[in-house]
Amino acid sequence: MKNITLSADGLLIEKARSQAGKEHRSLNAVFREWLESYVRPTAKRSYRDFVKKVSYARSSKKITREEMNER
Repeated sequence: MKNITLSADGLLIEKARSQAGKEHRSLNAVFREWLESYVRPTAKRSYRDFVKKVSYARSSKKITREEMNER
């Protein structure tokens, strides 16, 4: 791994650290994930962004094949 130095507003950095801490992650880990997504091809990025946005959704029951195919 290589180290880099970045500059940002101090308050913004503290808020980002706090948010990362709430997610039980380091700011460094969050930045690495962002950097990977930044250079990833757009289609993969869009799919992963979509999955993250809907990851909160859970079904309360098992859906049958017939229910899935209803129109």
